[in-house]
Amino acid sequence: MTRPAEDFLSVLNSRSQEIFRRLVERYLDTGVPVGSRDLSRLLQVELSPASVRNVMADLEDLGLIAAPHTSAGRAPTQQGLRFFVDSMLEIGTVNESERSQISRHIEGTAGHARVEDVLAEASSLLSGLSQGAGVVIATKADMVLKHIEFVRLDASRAMAILVGEDGQVENRILDLPPGYTASALQQAGNYLANYVVGRTLSEARKVLNERRAEQRAELDELTQKLVDAGIATLSAPDGNNAPTVIVRGRANLINDAMASDELLRMRQLFDELESKDGLLDLLGDAERGQGVRIFIGSENKLFSLSGSSVILSPYKDANDRIVGVLGVIGPTRLNYARIVPVVDYTANVISSMMARKRK
Repeated sequence: MTRPAEDFLSVLNSRSQEIFRRLVERYLDTGVPVGSRDLSRLLQVELSPASVRNVMADLEDLGLIAAPHTSAGRAPTQQGLRFFVDSMLEIGTVNESERSQISRHIEGTAGHARVEDVLAEASSLLSGLSQGAGVVIATKADMVLKHIEFVRLDASRAMAILVGEDGQVENRILDLPPGYTASALQQAGNYLANYVVGRTLSEARKVLNERRAEQRAELDELTQKLVDAGIATLSAPDGNNAPTVIVRGRANLINDAMASDELLRMRQLFDELESKDGLLDLLGDAERGQGVRIFIGSENKLFSLSGSSVILSPYKDANDRIVGVLGVIGPTRLNYARIVPVVDYTANVISSMMARKRK
């Protein structure tokens, strides 16, 4: 179990904290375990390598650093990285070039593409900016409808064609009441269009339930059956509640993993992403956090096998509801100070785009 940062702050004096901070920053920058001689040259105060080694021994006893393999240097442990991120990390800002690149690509894609295509572009951007893998995890959206139409398939079945305002198209099969005519099918479609278009299916269902009693006389019995059965079927879960996952830049992680003999573990991560196990839990974690979340190594079960770090930020729809998360997956030695604001800014751009698409 990871100890809270306060525990370490209470036992580490300012010199120990400075040595630990320099060690972590050097490791994140180079990916190489840091020795006492290198550390002594990095410190603002003059300390001998022997004095630095004594402090490093104390840090190792606390579980904040360790010697990987047979290396003479030390690297931060998962607990050490968590302590660093929670108490010492100085978050930077997104530079003007990166802000322009993120906004330009997302806004340029949003004008003529589906939401899923925009999310894929965001994932690619994050991959390129971080040299890790960009990831987007989106809930199955309750899309806002632009068009609805029924097409008769045979005497007992019809297809409902749903077109969302974002260009998404879904087809669903409905059972027809016995003796149902083509004119009744068209009448039911026209009736539903009055209430569905411009609303989500759940919103339309609520309105229809409120108006059913007063407007029942407008429909004949067979048409009413289809309206009742149709809107229930359209609004019901379709059995595929698993979130959508978009990952770009896998090669960045695989190349890094190959260099560090972790290829198998990285492949296991991608297998778990594709099977979508644990993704709903990850969405829940991000929603409860209400901001950028950083998961290091085994802190999240989805990334525990690969030993990766992931930086995620939620994005929202036009109703200010969290509908997904996006971010970066990378080795634990990610440049957290730079990537955290990039992820946060990208999430804000996506949220703004989704708000405009609803208008």
